Amino acid sequence: MTTTTNTSSTHPTSARLEFGASAPKAFRALIAFDAAARDGIDPALVELIQIRSSHLNHCAYCLHMHTGDARKAGESEDRLHMVAVWREARHFFTEREQAALALTDAVTLIADAGVPDDVYARAAALFDERELAQVLALICTINTWNRVALSTGKVAGTDER
Repeated sequence: MTTTTNTSSTHPTSARLEFGASAPKAFRALIAFDAAARDGIDPALVELIQIRSSHLNHCAYCLHMHTGDARKAGESEDRLHMVAVWREARHFFTEREQAALALTDAVTLIADAGVPDDVYARAAALFDERELAQVLALICTINTWNRVALSTGKVAGTDER
């Protein structure tokens, strides 16, 4: 078993398994689901969704990875800094991005209040059915990745892609 050690003060320092090596079929399935979820979605929107979910889930590993990916894709520092407070900085984001971010908030925090009808309706009005399904799938995949990274003690800045 391959293990990683997390020395963060907020997480246990015990060795954790390497998910991809320990559950290769599940890992490959998650990679395939992630790739399928991204299909046809604007790459900038993909990263905004992944960044927002990673903020909400406190996943430093994924946040570091996806802000780096967004920068490489040409995303502005201003927008990257505003994702965490997007509701107070709406003018940085298009209507579609705002709707996707609101849906990301609702789905990521689903135990708090479900997905409110107005949030869903706004997204459904701005995305066609296929796009909306893709956005939902992407929100589900990043939430899964966040949970895998947090559960296995992944450390921000150690992405080996």
